[in-house]
Amino acid sequence: MPLVSFQNVSLAYGDVPLLDHVSFTIEPGERLALIGRNGTGKSSLIRLLVGQGVPDDGLIARQPGLTLGHVPQEPDLGQGRTVFEVVCDGLGDVVQLLAQYAACTVALEKSSDAKTLERFDQITAQLDAQGGWQMQSRIAATLARLALDGARSVDELSGGQRKRVALARALVADPDLLVLDEPTNHLDIESIIWLEELLRDYAGSILFVTHDRTFLDRVSTRVLELDRGLATDFPGSFTAYQQRKADQLAVEAVAAEKFDRLLAQEEVWIRKGIEARRTRNEGRVRRLEQLRRDRAARRERVGRVNLGLEMGSRSGELVAELTEVSKSYGGRAVVEGFSCRVLRGDKLGLVGPNGSGKTTLLRLLLGEVEPDSGVVRQGTRLNVAYYDQFRQQLDDGATLAEVISPGSEFVDVGGVRKHVISYLGDFLFSPQRARAKVSALSGGERNRLLLARIFAQPANLVVLDEPTNDLDLDTLDILEDLLQDYPGTVLLVSHDRTFLDNVVTQVIASEGEGRWVENPGGYGDWLAIVRARASTQQGLVATPGEAAGGKSVRGRRRAAKLSFSEERDLAALPGRLDALEHEQKTLGGRLSDPGLYRDDPVEVKRLKARFDAIEAEMLTGLARWEELEAKRSGAEVDEGT
Repeated sequence: MPLVSFQNVSLAYGDVPLLDHVSFTIEPGERLALIGRNGTGKSSLIRLLVGQGVPDDGLIARQPGLTLGHVPQEPDLGQGRTVFEVVCDGLGDVVQLLAQYAACTVALEKSSDAKTLERFDQITAQLDAQGGWQMQSRIAATLARLALDGARSVDELSGGQRKRVALARALVADPDLLVLDEPTNHLDIESIIWLEELLRDYAGSILFVTHDRTFLDRVSTRVLELDRGLATDFPGSFTAYQQRKADQLAVEAVAAEKFDRLLAQEEVWIRKGIEARRTRNEGRVRRLEQLRRDRAARRERVGRVNLGLEMGSRSGELVAELTEVSKSYGGRAVVEGFSCRVLRGDKLGLVGPNGSGKTTLLRLLLGEVEPDSGVVRQGTRLNVAYYDQFRQQLDDGATLAEVISPGSEFVDVGGVRKHVISYLGDFLFSPQRARAKVSALSGGERNRLLLARIFAQPANLVVLDEPTNDLDLDTLDILEDLLQDYPGTVLLVSHDRTFLDNVVTQVIASEGEGRWVENPGGYGDWLAIVRARASTQQGLVATPGEAAGGKSVRGRRRAAKLSFSEERDLAALPGRLDALEHEQKTLGGRLSDPGLYRDDPVEVKRLKARFDAIEAEMLTGLARWEELEAKRSGAEVDEGT
């Protein structure tokens, strides 16, 4: 039996329905990803699901006795409360019973009158019936599982820690259905991976909204897409959804073209007038009227953001250089003896846990912060476009038009003078919204507005500090394409692993205690290097002399020889990698053909998917090769000593 069933559910705000006779079910044990463009109704659907609203039409059926946990996008934890108190909220009435039990116990110590004894018996019976005695241990276990200190005040927690508290509050009751709205926002990569594992092991059902594509692929077992008021089911992973969606859109485009062609033919026929009346083909006239109604009712796919970024004048070859730079705050080293050079055209990604100092390192590179020691050199002719993660450049009291072009109705973009209303339209803001206040915008709309602001001026250095929060999948794809083709320099801080892999050419990663390392490639390349290094270090052991405090034997390892299957893998890897590289080069040649994009967009999608899959296979193969080579060299050193 389904946990929840939506049957022909409709909901509208104004003339356009957000949900148009939507039907779907949530089954036990499944992890359902809810996706769609910003403004398509995802949050409205969640509110209906958790009982915070009622539909205009249709039925929402829930399994009797269903327990539900909900973690909103911006959880309200209250003020002046401890983590323990907030988590206890997830247990509902049982918490009140435990409090009453404690009060009643104190009262009995003072006076054991019949009324107090009767009340004590009632509370004890209720706690027995509701499993209340296990709740204290369940709270402790949940806090430990999520690495939370129950005594801390929620007022002093970071955004990521507050998200963990809200998750603990939802999990403590062990709900049948867990509903998560943007659970990865404010979490660093380490915490996101931790959450992925937690949700993959969760026994109940999950419905979640996120724009993190790696998270979607690793967690979801089914995708539910909201598009133009309709909900479409796509069984399987997010990758499978992408392929099926591309095929669906191609078929839809062909059908729409045929429909429009037929409508145009019928319009030509009816305008002849006399011939139509002479033939008295009333059936054909009625069909034309129906075609007109169908065309009026057909809701076009939501427009795509029209991003554009002009580089203007080229910067100098050197953009920034750090030499043995150190920076501390409150006695804690954020950057310790770090050196690097950023050259024109580099696309640099900064990764690390929250609080590791990514924004500080970014500001050191830009010359906005003075180092405690070391030398910072700035390049010449730098025009910087800065996207800050807190969107402090946006004035809540200003209108959208004032944010883009204060004091003028026009903006110069790429040498073309555009009216600010038209320019905002490129970012999917209607003319009516242009005069609205910034305070009325959602998180995703604020992100789009800030992108519109920083892209309105030429820049040869683009600095993006957490740009992906709240952006929908389509806009992320467009931003990626823009940055890939951008000839200037990009400095990027992000926890979106897919976005990093698709944009950056090198990574600066935190290793803790102010240590930073620079590696070529994207996030996946850096991760492969870290895993290979960890695998190699696992083979290093102390010799008996070292364990006793004697002199170490440099490079001595104790590692098992390669097994037969490992030897076979190692021998086959070079040929396999060569074949993959050749196939990828062939695909790259085909994808560079402009005619393919015009004649066969479905094939383009397929080729791009295979190109990305080859990239992933090559990274896995390289990591495996490095691992086996390290293991074999360890065995050889042992044999020779």
